[in-house]
Amino acid sequence: MADTKTFPDTDASLLADHRVESTYRNVNGVQLHVVAAGETDAPLVVLLHGHPDFWYGWRAQIISLLEAGFRVVVPDQRGCNLSQAPAGIDPYRIPNLCDDIRELIHDEGRDSAHVVGHDFGAYVAWNLALRQPSVVNRLGILNVPHPTVYRDTLRASLQQILRSWYVWFYQVPKLPEWMLSRNEMENMVASLEVTSNQGTFDEETIHRYRAAWRHTGVGPRINWYRGFRRSERPARNTVTQPTLICWGEDDIALVPAMAQKSIDYCENGQLRMFPDTSHWVHHEREEVTEALLQHLS
Repeated sequence: MADTKTFPDTDASLLADHRVESTYRNVNGVQLHVVAAGETDAPLVVLLHGHPDFWYGWRAQIISLLEAGFRVVVPDQRGCNLSQAPAGIDPYRIPNLCDDIRELIHDEGRDSAHVVGHDFGAYVAWNLALRQPSVVNRLGILNVPHPTVYRDTLRASLQQILRSWYVWFYQVPKLPEWMLSRNEMENMVASLEVTSNQGTFDEETIHRYRAAWRHTGVGPRINWYRGFRRSERPARNTVTQPTLICWGEDDIALVPAMAQKSIDYCENGQLRMFPDTSHWVHHEREEVTEALLQHLS
């Protein structure tokens, strides 16, 4: 049976805080919905969500960073929620996702910013730091390994191959879109619940996620993973920016050994492991926000 409830707006009004506003930015040939807060001349932090998230996944960090004196900019990445969703796979290749963020930073009148990412947003953040290092001041990574570590682990670890089943499934034409869209996106809801600790996503929060998914559908999000498979590697492996990795040890999709291996590719890296914590580490542990504030300050 279809869900007949009225779905909420999915812009900055979800936070009910007059300091936080929705804006629309034309960057890199797409229009992005961007939630922004803070003085325009304050130190700039860009927060990048992953799949199946949208800007709202950073709600706790937005307020904390704002009150700490930062300018916070949180885009719905292309293909998500209120942002434009180009057709096809090539628009979702990693270089295009990186260029979106570079141009967004420049649209803020800055040459560079602190960049923090979770899930696929962290993969974009790693790549931005490697491909365009002058754009990133400090890097924050939540529960995603360095690109080289992920690639090498996939070659050597049967456990990680099995945990990455969904990456291979998303390469199949049309079937993933059908599977994730049917029954009011119940499989998308299940992906939130299965990958998190019990109670991380309550009924009202899931209601808001359903509303966000309805805007562009699931196809563009799946094309992120198809575009990822079509993307060339960064020219360098070593991250020169000060980097903080926060990792929930109970992530069911990623083996935790990749966290320490990722630090080995950072000239100035720090790792915080969080036991009894899922992939959604920044939702479940307030210490993550505290660690990010200390790192970015």
